[in-house]
Amino acid sequence: MTRKPMTEGLVPPFPAKRPELLAPAGDRNKLETAIAYGADAVYLGSKSFSLRAQSSNFTLEELADAVRYAHDRQVKTYVAANILAHPQDQSVLREFLRALRPIGPDGLIISDPGVFVLAREEAPEIPIHISTQASVTNAESVLFWARQGASRIVLARELGLDEIRAIRDQIPPEIELEGFVHGAMCMAYSGRCLLSNFLTGRGANQGECAQPCRWEYEIHEIKRPDQPLLLTEDGRGSYLMNSRDLCLIEHIPALLAAGLSSFKIEGRVKSAFYVATVVKAYREAIDQYLADPDHYAVDPAWLSDLAKTVHRPFDTGFYFSRPAVDAKIYLQDTQVREAAVVGVVEAYLPDSGLAFVQQRNKVSAGETVEIVPPKGRHFEIEVQDMLDLERQPITSTPHPKMYFFLPVPEPVVTGSFIRRLGDKDTPSK
Repeated sequence: MTRKPMTEGLVPPFPAKRPELLAPAGDRNKLETAIAYGADAVYLGSKSFSLRAQSSNFTLEELADAVRYAHDRQVKTYVAANILAHPQDQSVLREFLRALRPIGPDGLIISDPGVFVLAREEAPEIPIHISTQASVTNAESVLFWARQGASRIVLARELGLDEIRAIRDQIPPEIELEGFVHGAMCMAYSGRCLLSNFLTGRGANQGECAQPCRWEYEIHEIKRPDQPLLLTEDGRGSYLMNSRDLCLIEHIPALLAAGLSSFKIEGRVKSAFYVATVVKAYREAIDQYLADPDHYAVDPAWLSDLAKTVHRPFDTGFYFSRPAVDAKIYLQDTQVREAAVVGVVEAYLPDSGLAFVQQRNKVSAGETVEIVPPKGRHFEIEVQDMLDLERQPITSTPHPKMYFFLPVPEPVVTGSFIRRLGDKDTPSK
């Protein structure tokens, strides 16, 4: 069963221009996964100056190798340098930007005007993309940054599609607009939050956010400090700042009609399985729309697959409504999980029909799992006749990241994920 997407009265231009599908790459494995599953471009960060310090990120040597790997596969790379820089950052930033010149990424993601100036001085040939942290919400701001030399604006997440369309109509066509289409949303304005600084000393705008918006809170009346009051609708606590997750896969035509050049997926600290699943779903949706816009319909399988990642309840953010009308806060548990990865295919042995698999979570004989390849639909198999490295029979895979052989009924591609449904408490890796 398929359904027509909601476009809110927006009529896409025909033929539609192919948008860029931009994926997060928190480490080398996620970069390779994003590329294998269909990303047109990836964004990644160094060990410093990126707003995702919790990611493994890349050394300069690793960045150079990552850029070469991506370029060999016709995939662009954008390096995040979007911290709000302090005085002690300046000299090291200069060295970092200077070192990026021979590496040759396709863009720098920057929010701080001072960092912008340094980038123009030290790496003038690298295009600059203005980060969502800069909170660009109008055409005049877009034109201001364009006059400074920026080639792309990552728009503030608080804009509606009609506002994006209005901005697009007021700026030159060569200026690219990028928007988030999937992933976590921050409760602060375009991510400019100080809660983490105040409560933990970890600066969100320096990439070290502790995500206090996801914590449970109590309030105390000042004269009764021993009597906490739970602001809650259940017995587990309250999540007053816990925003829902963004999901716009049902609205590809409307996003294109609004004039976005790049569809950005959030998630540099998410798992490789998350990256694979989300990139694959949006790749299929975009390609199907571009192939036949007049007969495009949303495939429920995309939503089903996205629901199998670790996520909070999905929402369309600010694109179609305002929070005063449609609350974006999720007041119950913090995450939903419907599947867990039990292995990743390292190789396929055609003579024996065996997949060589690295374990991610324990799986036992008799269980039913799904194999998810980079392209094409997943398929189910019943786990039987597993072998260890000595080709001896085993009934389960209890050891973390152990290697084993798994019989499969058809060839499988290296990098395919093996997932088990119904895991509510086991993380997908």
